[in-house]
Amino acid sequence: AGTKMAVSTLDEVLEKISDSDLKQLLLQSKKEHETLGNEIHALLIQHDSEEKDPNPVARSMSWIKTNVKIGMDNHASVVADLVTDGCNMGIKTLYKYLNQYKNADEKGKELCNRLIMIEEHLRQDLRCYL
Repeated sequence: AGTKMAVSTLDEVLEKISDSDLKQLLLQSKKEHETLGNEIHALLIQHDSEEKDPNPVARSMSWIKTNVKIGMDNHASVVADLVTDGCNMGIKTLYKYLNQYKNADEKGKELCNRLIMIEEHLRQDLRCYL
């Protein structure tokens, strides 16, 4: 659900920004999220588990916040601020799950840690736009 939410948010902001460097950064992050999302999907199938979609309320709130803020100002700093907030929420949630499910499959925990790293790197790369 987290990688789907990230890809969805990145898709929303990518179509509204004009800064080519920021666009490249976000396209690369989207690709990383999609690749990891596919690995997560394969692991879920391997464990006979179903993948989940993002919470509809969270998705709606994110869409509203993104479109209202960018609608008022689509400057790179606004986009960077929105995506940084998403990274922070994702990192917080992922650490919560790692702590909650200490006995989880090691491959699952590795994928979770990789997603945390993707989010942390994106957050760091966005600092120059804030």
